[in-house]
Amino acid sequence: MGKGELTRRSILDHAVGLASQIGLEGLSIGRLSEELELSKSGLFAHFKSKEALQVDVLRHAALRFVEAVVRPALKAPRGEPRLRALFERWLDWARGRALPGGCLFVAAATELDDKTGPVRDQLVRSQREWLEFIAGAVRLGVDEGHFRRDIDAVQLAHDLYGVMLAWNHAARLMRDPKADRRARAAFENLLVAARVRRRRTA
Repeated sequence: MGKGELTRRSILDHAVGLASQIGLEGLSIGRLSEELELSKSGLFAHFKSKEALQVDVLRHAALRFVEAVVRPALKAPRGEPRLRALFERWLDWARGRALPGGCLFVAAATELDDKTGPVRDQLVRSQREWLEFIAGAVRLGVDEGHFRRDIDAVQLAHDLYGVMLAWNHAARLMRDPKADRRARAAFENLLVAARVRRRRTA
């Protein structure tokens, strides 16, 4: 990786953390230049526009999410263990100190839901990919005999996302000390409903 790419990655790392605090709309080349004590012209050479910067920040955040959540979870055995690893890593990401303002994707979803354009399109694309990845993990659980064959994998992915949104509300807004416990209880309920029902022997 060249010096220019390393510099760009360092800038984007800072921009992701900043955007988690002030929102994507608050993120601009001017604000970033002040934070990093770099020239606006130098940053403009990297990103060309505020919109391009916001799109790149979302892409970079998605890459960081993959490195922090997806890749480590893929080391777990397929099926329920992997889904459990994804959930735990996702919780770690949401709690992580690397994003002082919390999960950028949750904040951006509220910020961009009624807007149009490339920034919203990038967020929607990454979130659809994540939901499909979760659904794929559920389908592998079916193949492994862990989950019912008639399970709706997309619905379970939707429900799991709902658990994480509830965690964000409880932990970050309500500052509920039981937020983790409640999220884990909700996740366990999803697993119980998804598992293959064993026949009782007489």
